[in-house]
Order: sequence, then C-alpha cells, then structure tokens
Amino acid sequence: MSHNSLGPSAETSAARLHRIASHDGLVLAVDDLGPLDAPVVILLHGGGQTRHSWSGAAKALAQRGYRVVNVDLRGHGESEWSEAGAYSLDDRVADLEAIVAKLDRPFALVGASLGGATSIHAVAQAMRPASLVLVDIVPHPEPEGISRIVTFMRAHTEGFATLDEAVDAVAAYNPERPRPRDPNGLMRNLRQREDGRLYWHWDPRIVAARPQDLHDMVRQSAAKLPQIGVPVLLVRGLKSDVVSDAGVAAFRALVPDLEVADVGGAGHMVAGDRNDAFNDAVTAFLERHLPAG
Repeated sequence: MSHNSLGPSAETSAARLHRIASHDGLVLAVDDLGPLDAPVVILLHGGGQTRHSWSGAAKALAQRGYRVVNVDLRGHGESEWSEAGAYSLDDRVADLEAIVAKLDRPFALVGASLGGATSIHAVAQAMRPASLVLVDIVPHPEPEGISRIVTFMRAHTEGFATLDEAVDAVAAYNPERPRPRDPNGLMRNLRQREDGRLYWHWDPRIVAARPQDLHDMVRQSAAKLPQIGVPVLLVRGLKSDVVSDAGVAAFRALVPDLEVADVGGAGHMVAGDRNDAFNDAVTAFLERHLPAG
C-alpha cells in the first residue's frame, strides 16, 4: 500500500489497495483492479455503503477490460473520518479530484445515491468524464425514500450487542431481501469498539445535515448537464422508493438525451439486488461511450 499512488503493479486480476490523501489530508481507501493501461471506471457507493457493495460489478468491469477504481467515500468503510465533520458535496468532489489527478486515462463515473449526487456535482464543477452513470438517484428524488435511508443511518447510535441484532436492523429496513445464510459478511459494515459493541462503519455526522440541502445543491448542479453534454445513463430499480416515474420524467425534461435502464426486481440497492442485470446495462452503455478495447 502507498499514499498518493495509483501506480503500476504486476497484478491486474486482483484488487490493489491504495491510500490517497485528499485536499484536507483525509486519507481514502481505494481499490484498483483490471488492466493498468485501460480506460478507467470510478465507482462511488451510496451513503451507508462501502466499496465492497460494488464487488460483483468491479470484477465484471475488469473482466470486460476496464481498469476499475473503487472508493470508500470519506467517513465510510476503511477511509478516514473527518475530524472537522467535513462531509459536504464540495468535500466529496475534492476527494474525487484527488483520485482523478492520479490517472492518465479517460474515465467514466458510476455513482449510486450519494455517489451519484457527488458525480453530478463534480461534472458541474468542471470535471469531464467520458460518461456518467447514475444509480437510483435523480435531481428530484422521492422525499419518503430519502427519509427512510436517513432514518436508518441515524438509528442505532448505541451500537449492537450481537451480529444478529445488526442483521435484524437490516432486515427491518429491507424486508424483501432474503436474510443472508452467513451473516458474517455484514461484519464488513461494522466495527467493534472497546466496549465490545458493534457499530456501523460510517461517521454519524454524515447524516447530521438536512437532506433537503444536499438535494437542492444537486438540482442546481444537474441544471448544468445539458450544456456540458456528458452522456448520462440512469439505472433505477423498479421497486425503488427513491426514484419514481415522475422523478425520471423531470430528469429527462432537463436532459433530453438521458438514457434510462429499468431493472426489474431491484430496489434502491440496484447492484446488490440484481447484479447481473445491473452489470449488463452499465457495460453496454460504457462500451458505446468509453470502449475498453
């Protein structure tokens, strides 16, 4: 592992873990896999997730010939928490800029939920990816769906006494997803502290601000997309409570060339719910706008 590097490695099939310092010194955990000389796909997960939520998609994209850069957003996973509580979209765009600065190939952005909001804001702030994939996020999301996510992330600040308690909390949030046969995989999203209890991996201050403020900023940034002309694909879960038909229509009115891939049987966590269908939609779009070969 090395700081401030996405440099060469003999490995291209396994993920290479890097540590990259952002503008304020906060260190991000970044996986890098696939051919080093290929076009790059940067994966940005949603709030409350980690880079491991992209595991299937990252491997599939690397197998298609892309170099994949998979990031733990600040305050999540193995990336550091901000001592100053700096979790604005501007801070997240600065993180993305620090990563892009290490690359010397054209790149695409694939952002889910919070990662998608970050991607929209980055393009509005002069970042120029070859293409942009937004996963179940639009400038006008459904308030009820956003509220459900934020409520979940604000809950259980006292942690969990056992792994089963954490599994129960996830099941209550997403009752339609089957309970895992092996709950130990959830430990990637938990941290055991000195008191012996298990806590979610994210900094609670991430959800301290009003969601409405973030989405107001996303709407302002999205208004610039038509003039910029970056190709945009929206991948949405047809069972999502965050992206509705009205939200899609409003986005298409703003960006007439918007492409939409509807994934049946998937909710807000599209890649996790229907990974194969998600991968097919994203790779088909990328191969038209950022060919791997």
